[in-house]
Amino acid sequence: MTGLIVPPIDEEPWPTLGPGICDLIEDGACFGPGDLRGEPAVIDDEKRALIYRAYEVFPRDHPKAGKRRFKRVCISLRKGTAKTELAAWVAFAELHPEAPVRTDGWRKQGGVWVPVGRPVRDPYIPMIAHTEEQTEELAYAALLVMCAEGPDQDLFDCTLERITRVNGDGKAVALASAPDSRDGARTTFQHADEPHRLKLPRQVQAWQTMLQNIPKRPIADPWSLSTTTAGVPGEGSVAEQEREYARRIAEGKARDRQLFYFHREASPSHDLTTDEGLRAAIVEASGPAVAKWSDIDSIASLFHQADTDKAYFERVWLNRWVASSRQAFDPVRWTKDLVRPDVRIADGEPITIGFDGARWRDACGFVATHIETGFQWPLAVWEKPVSDKATAVADVDEWEVTDEQVDGALAEAVDRFQVVLVYADPPRFEANVARWSGLYGDRRVAEWYTNRPRQIGVAMRAFKTAQTSGEVTNSGDAVYARHIGNSRKGDLKILDDDDTPLWTIYKERPDSPLYIDLAMAGCLSWRARLDALAKGGWQRKKRRTIIVRR
Repeated sequence: MTGLIVPPIDEEPWPTLGPGICDLIEDGACFGPGDLRGEPAVIDDEKRALIYRAYEVFPRDHPKAGKRRFKRVCISLRKGTAKTELAAWVAFAELHPEAPVRTDGWRKQGGVWVPVGRPVRDPYIPMIAHTEEQTEELAYAALLVMCAEGPDQDLFDCTLERITRVNGDGKAVALASAPDSRDGARTTFQHADEPHRLKLPRQVQAWQTMLQNIPKRPIADPWSLSTTTAGVPGEGSVAEQEREYARRIAEGKARDRQLFYFHREASPSHDLTTDEGLRAAIVEASGPAVAKWSDIDSIASLFHQADTDKAYFERVWLNRWVASSRQAFDPVRWTKDLVRPDVRIADGEPITIGFDGARWRDACGFVATHIETGFQWPLAVWEKPVSDKATAVADVDEWEVTDEQVDGALAEAVDRFQVVLVYADPPRFEANVARWSGLYGDRRVAEWYTNRPRQIGVAMRAFKTAQTSGEVTNSGDAVYARHIGNSRKGDLKILDDDDTPLWTIYKERPDSPLYIDLAMAGCLSWRARLDALAKGGWQRKKRRTIIVRR
């Protein structure tokens, strides 16, 4: 199998409550919405193994005997593997008034001590999804069918908003944001559905808040589960953060014994241009259990359709974390290969600066480039907060980047470095740019409108080329990296001198809170560097030493 398992499979299996839980699911649960709706649940070998692993407990002779081994479980499988059913089955067991989901003692079986399970008392199960519509389509909807239509339906009271035990003890709820603060401390199990879509700052914060709630009911031994398909790298989604965290643990750069991470994907060795290679890739990403019942031929045919986005196909069907075909820049290269965290640019060094952004919406910032080395870093950035229930709407509406902020940031840079050239996109800051030109000289500060197709297209091509060649490097700033990853390529309908289409960058949609302004500022800063190099005379001025003889 190609992928990532953290921690690796143990030579000696841990005690687990998995067998009893799987029995309960197959006896009392069913399939959710779809062709098998209402049919008795059938757990394939891989999902059975995942349930067994998720419910491992410390052995009888351990100080934590019977407690859950993993408090956080992350499962990443390709589209169409019934991972929604898996999550709903687990939630069904966690809510069930008779499910053996927590250790309540031990018994000998075949000469080995095995845990005996019991249900959770007063369970609270929040299930978070990307949107309210998604909660109705994915795991919560499947759980609703299981509890309302399955063999054990008489044990549950179900509505579209919540599912409770008939005795009123405990409930599962569908959420599109963080749980209510009154309920947050009550969590016994929680689930994140397709967290590669949870990429807005408020969504990421919501899940982080939910994770912080887990230790609040130690007697209930609570835990978290996320189920996802590969997403777009560089977006900073919850799934991407989980993947990066698991990698760091696997590489020995972080330590967390309470995380179980399982990711299966197609290896890069398959040649997708051949029928044999494409089929083999799909089968590997499916796993042997899912491949038995999947329509591999129909999935493969999608790859050959003229309008198929190949990058999207790789993400959803091969479970590979690959950049979107619309992404302007490679976010993995930017954050891995091009980062130089130990570089510090000394005061007085020659630099160029790019400025871009909005005064009342999105974001605004300055990016500097060291002329000699091509090293970039943000000098200042301001981002408009995203409005949500936790943020007063008035505060968001009144958000503004002030003259004092931008003027002060540039003045500080001029005082500290030898600023050779500043390219500033002036809309909404026309007076500021004019003032900077007057203060620092019109040969040093220039208006650079980004709405000129040929000029911005050539500048973007140069910025992209510098990233590909490694000529540009960066400080590893997380906000700048996020703006790079958020940038989407937009055709300018104009060709350069060798008939190559030119493009610029846009947000994924006009009202998106996934900002790109630092990426544009970085492009302007790079363009300014190239022009400074072409003009010459940028080298650091050496102070003259005057020798006074007595």
